[in-house]
Amino acid sequence: MDQDIRTQVVVVGAGNAGLSAAVAARQGGADVIVLEKAPKQYRGGNSALTVHMLFAYDGVEDLKPLLADLSPETLKRMNERIYGYTKERYYDNIMNVTEGMSDPELASILVNQSYETVQWMRGLGHLWALTFDNPISANAVSFDGGGYGMSNRWFAAFEKLGGTVHYDTQAVDLFQDDQGKVTGVRALGPNGFVNVHANVVIMAAGSFESNAEMRARYLGPLWDTVKLRGTPFNTGEGLQMAMNIGALPNGSWSSCHSSPQDANRPAFDYPGENKTGDFWSRYSYPYSVMVNLNGKRFVDEGETWRGLTYAKMGRAILAQPRGQAFQIFDSKHRDLNVIRGYGKAEGFKSNTLEGLAEKLDIQDVPSFMLTMRGYNDAVQPGEFDAFSPDGVSALGIEPPRKNWALKFDAPPYEGFPVVCGMTFCYGGLKTSNTCQVTHTMDRPIPGLYAVGEMLGGLWHWNYPSGGGMMAGAVFGRIAGTEAAKEVLG
Repeated sequence: MDQDIRTQVVVVGAGNAGLSAAVAARQGGADVIVLEKAPKQYRGGNSALTVHMLFAYDGVEDLKPLLADLSPETLKRMNERIYGYTKERYYDNIMNVTEGMSDPELASILVNQSYETVQWMRGLGHLWALTFDNPISANAVSFDGGGYGMSNRWFAAFEKLGGTVHYDTQAVDLFQDDQGKVTGVRALGPNGFVNVHANVVIMAAGSFESNAEMRARYLGPLWDTVKLRGTPFNTGEGLQMAMNIGALPNGSWSSCHSSPQDANRPAFDYPGENKTGDFWSRYSYPYSVMVNLNGKRFVDEGETWRGLTYAKMGRAILAQPRGQAFQIFDSKHRDLNVIRGYGKAEGFKSNTLEGLAEKLDIQDVPSFMLTMRGYNDAVQPGEFDAFSPDGVSALGIEPPRKNWALKFDAPPYEGFPVVCGMTFCYGGLKTSNTCQVTHTMDRPIPGLYAVGEMLGGLWHWNYPSGGGMMAGAVFGRIAGTEAAKEVLG
């Protein structure tokens, strides 16, 4: 016989978005239960593997309250290097990387509420650390302790407020009454099925990146073969459950977040202390020349900040022969310290470019040498600046290069094989600006909210680094607040 539980709000999923919603609902006075599919040691979803969230701020004074133990020397460096990230720039970046397809209302809410949401999180015990000395990222601060530390602080805040988490518990179906109102969730826990009866259900179960069948169905050929830069638990049943009762799909179901990863990375990651999804990431590509098996370039490696291009770079790699590419570096890149996080990477080194191509098993070495000679001839004069798009370009080649172009003339040369690694899918559900899910009949589904990766409409083909985590917290807070109002009103 199924076990029955009664609460006011049930949140499905215990990542950043789900716990934001759960904490906000508890602060609003509602009784809240969270269902987490993963076992406790792997809790937190992809959020526990992240590094930061992107928020708007006007300058150093806005960052100081988020940080601890700032020395005078650190403050001096901050004032020299940090100029702020305005709401206008944030919104423009969203629209630029999504080619104007992001929902303007959702994007405006995200941008305008980002800093106040971060302040709210700080009041709950969250903490940030400086990362502005990293040349491949425009982010000034990241989570203290990474996403794992951030995730643990969310659980601590929720439990301090009296919330309850059920681990090893997968939601499998939504309950509705005769009027179509969602009234709870059926779930499979470690001791069998459990019926969680609630006034409001908040879906925060992630997307479908861990489901090979759904990847092939929605993203197309080859996507069923890619490796995950995330957990194996996001298999799409949350989206399927909602669509089974008429939830309206929204956003870009044929695109996803995918980035350059070490060719030898595992099939997926589990959250853990001192572990992030960046361990296998190969994100110094803006300074490299990237070629395919035929020895040819296929993207502008230095288009702009890595945080605005990396999430679309995996798709470009997957489209190459065998879904593989190679990042090539000159010794000057080592001297400039721009090859970051490659200590455990599978890499090859040679005193000649031809020798490096042979070690990398590039199939057409003459074509590769022609590519590199043409690239060297195309590099324009300018002053290299690793900390800013510097306009040092390579022109007259296809594709042209906008920034960080250096000639390859100082051996030894290094090369790293990379593949596409997928993080999450951009397709989700249509919601109101309060995160209530919309039915295919263009009306709200009473009692059902969606947040995090399940909220569709923000991202199309690309996204700004950290934007998804910020959206999870912003809209999670909104949904939890609204849910509490609904059940107590």
